[in-house]
Amino acid sequence: MTSHAAAAFVALAFAVGTADAQQSTSPARRDSLARAGSLEGVIVRAVRANGNAPIAQTTITTRTIERRSFAQDVPMMLQGTTPSLTAHAESGSNWGYSYLRLRGIDQSRINLSLDGIPLNDPEDQVFYFANLADLGASMQSVQVQRGAGTTGTGTASFAGSINFETKRVLGVPRQAAAEIQVGSFGAQRLMLEANSGALPHGFASSVRISALRSNSFRRNAGVEGISGLAQLAWLGTRDVVKLMALSGRLRDTLSYLAVPVQDLQRDRRINPLTPEEQDRFSQHLLALSHTRQLGTGVQYASTLYRIAARGNYDVRFDSTTIGNYGLDFNWYGLTSAVNIDRGALKLTAGLNANTYARDHFSFVRPDLQRSLYLNTGHKQDAALFTKVAYAHGPVTWFGDLQVRRAFFRYAPDAAAGFSGDEPSIAWTFLNPKVGVTYAARSNVDLFASIGRTTREPTRSDVFAGNDDVTRDVLNDLGGLQRVRPEQVTNTETGVRLRSATMQLELNLFRMDFRNDIARIGALSPLGVELRSNVGKSLRQGVEFDLRTRPTSSLVLTTVGAISRNRIAGFTDSSGTTPVIRRNVPPLLSPAVTGTQRIDWRAARWLDAGLEARYQGLSYLRNDGDRTLVLPAYWMLDAMVRVPLRQHDITVRATNLGNSQQFGSGYATGGVPNYFILAPRSVFVTVRLATPRALRD
Repeated sequence: MTSHAAAAFVALAFAVGTADAQQSTSPARRDSLARAGSLEGVIVRAVRANGNAPIAQTTITTRTIERRSFAQDVPMMLQGTTPSLTAHAESGSNWGYSYLRLRGIDQSRINLSLDGIPLNDPEDQVFYFANLADLGASMQSVQVQRGAGTTGTGTASFAGSINFETKRVLGVPRQAAAEIQVGSFGAQRLMLEANSGALPHGFASSVRISALRSNSFRRNAGVEGISGLAQLAWLGTRDVVKLMALSGRLRDTLSYLAVPVQDLQRDRRINPLTPEEQDRFSQHLLALSHTRQLGTGVQYASTLYRIAARGNYDVRFDSTTIGNYGLDFNWYGLTSAVNIDRGALKLTAGLNANTYARDHFSFVRPDLQRSLYLNTGHKQDAALFTKVAYAHGPVTWFGDLQVRRAFFRYAPDAAAGFSGDEPSIAWTFLNPKVGVTYAARSNVDLFASIGRTTREPTRSDVFAGNDDVTRDVLNDLGGLQRVRPEQVTNTETGVRLRSATMQLELNLFRMDFRNDIARIGALSPLGVELRSNVGKSLRQGVEFDLRTRPTSSLVLTTVGAISRNRIAGFTDSSGTTPVIRRNVPPLLSPAVTGTQRIDWRAARWLDAGLEARYQGLSYLRNDGDRTLVLPAYWMLDAMVRVPLRQHDITVRATNLGNSQQFGSGYATGGVPNYFILAPRSVFVTVRLATPRALRD
């Protein structure tokens, strides 16, 4: 991949340097570029909420991404940008495997999409951002919806959704740039990118390639990653066609086990896993999209996509035995949407359909020829959705309906005792949402909504964390019906205030869960967190997002959430004897989170920022045991950027106070185990760029 991406960059840089620059930007051409920008984002707008939709939402702009991103894994970049979002990394640094939660709910229950393409793995509904290093460098914007939100593509939006939009290709000035970065823990990064600007016959292209490495703070937790994104687009009179290729490769030494607190008191760098326990994964996305302006206020878009990933990782069982576990999947799909804007009436209708197959296999090193097992999970998913907004005077009514059907089939290993049978199960879901926004004044909106979402369990939930099951094991587990679909009913009420110097969103939320699929406090032999239905649970609270501009050069931001979260009752299987728990707080769900940020453009040659984040106490098990908690902590980050014409130098410092607390953890045997926060770290980034050239 490295040679191919480098060749693409060289070729594009040559085109950037030699393309004809003598044409003027005519008014007609400017109109066409504006139209191109509108058409290029049709699918993104179909899955996103507009600014006055009656849901809790935050859209993170290009400027914010550029200020925050230094190639850290995406969850680490997003923390602090929106209420109720928390994140942690395994490696004790900002790079490598990291995970996020919304309103205390884990990442597998958050809908993730890129340009309208679903990212959650259909089997286990996870997505590992680390496979695509420096993904933030290719982002135009990110929208975070909290709660049921609006319908997206792929897995159901349960805790919320995060929709990523890649940088535009059409209408972008011609430019090439390079970023060189060094930092703590041996961190090194090189990023090259180029935009062709407008080429003859309506074409435009862009490419970005990144390579990074870090030793990380924890021992034997080093990370090496490389990724690239290439886009080629064509603009016609009423059409946009775009080809996108995104590819990444990750190699790291594993650090997925937390450490008992008493051991961390002696040495915070401990990693229980050995240097031989490594993983090697690559992931690729190829998409072809077509957008057409069908008429005034009517746009249509379709995207064909293929997502593939392959890799393996090692697990040491004893001094002589190392198991090797592998995955290999291919995923094909289609996403289509129609947007209709008739002034007071706005309608979006769309569909997403895909088919997926993933091989699971295992060996014992050094024999990588004879597998211990080989099984395949097959998943098909099809969904139709429609969204409507109708404005009548100061009132805008919203409706959103999704019909979704998912089908899972297990093709077991030949020696698993199924006698040729392939167990299967299908689910059908109807997910409705309605809401209203009332424009009390020109700058004041009041909103309310209620929605219901139901989703199926993951393969890991059904198989109790096992990567391979025999017929006897599956029967003992209760078959594919072991874990039932979970459902949430979500209500949101809030207010939005806007003025020339202030923007505020304040919302109250309530999420009532039935058959909530939650961690039960135990781990599988491979370190997978086991989950099961826990009956009814409730999450409710208040969230706020306030941004003020006291002067033209100063922006103050405060985001936060206060919540009360409870599980009505469940059977706790984390110990030797099951125990019934009632009215207990769910694990890793802090009651208080908050971020305060200052962005100051001190002068044309100086840009600075300071951010303080707070995460309140949460529990490591679903039992409310005050001896098994994740302590509250403060974090302080800062950045200073010095622009030098089109170049700049940026210095970023994280955890300035060198907090010795923890980002996440779990409890085993009555002992808290923690993932440490990355200690004080400094990163220096130099960006070198050619002057931007506006093209015809």
